[in-house]
Amino acid sequence: MTRMIAFALLSATALSTPVMAESLGEREFSFDAGLGVKYSPEFIGSDNLDPSPWFILRNADADRDKPDGFSVLPSLNYVGKRDADDYDDLRGMDDIGYAGEIGVKLSYRMGELTSYGAIRKGFGGHHGVVGELGAKYRFEASDKLTLWTGAELGMGSDDFTGTYFGVTADESLSSGHRAYDPDGGAYIARLSVEARYEFLPDTALMGRVTYGRLLGDAGDSPLVETRNQPSISIGVARRLNFRF
Repeated sequence: MTRMIAFALLSATALSTPVMAESLGEREFSFDAGLGVKYSPEFIGSDNLDPSPWFILRNADADRDKPDGFSVLPSLNYVGKRDADDYDDLRGMDDIGYAGEIGVKLSYRMGELTSYGAIRKGFGGHHGVVGELGAKYRFEASDKLTLWTGAELGMGSDDFTGTYFGVTADESLSSGHRAYDPDGGAYIARLSVEARYEFLPDTALMGRVTYGRLLGDAGDSPLVETRNQPSISIGVARRLNFRF
């Protein structure tokens, strides 16, 4: 499944890039970058929320003055570390370090609706391939306030799901959890509402509420305390603009 997803996204990227090059003279790339706090599950599958930094790097494809059509953007993400000794239910499991993810995102914009697909390769805490397929709708409440609603499906390779939802034979002996080897595929579905309020020129207060639901083998993992995975984030970001 991972190879099929990668082939589809990369093929679409190859087809769309020449169109973008012909339609744009001077190209502009802009995005929001900032910092905030996020309340989310302590680890993937936890039923307790815990504060953590929210590194804001988003909305590169959401400008009101962007033209309709395809765009190709970088896709970046990080996953926090998981120290087994910090959680009673994970004692005996191996620790997982911080993970970075880097890849590409292909978006198609039609009016206020943007659909997208992203694929990334992990390094550090996991070395799997992950990605999302989704759509979001933009609503301009005022010149300063922009709202988005979105839905997406998160997917991961066997390496990714095995890292965060699997239990090896050795971990089973030390933790008491049954051994578990999950398959890759769709592992979470998410619904979200996001707001951006520009209280100063190119400076905005950002907020996001997300409800996630673990699916399939990921949701069946003995490490999962609840399939429901809500989060709430708030922070301040600066709009960065580049022309080339």
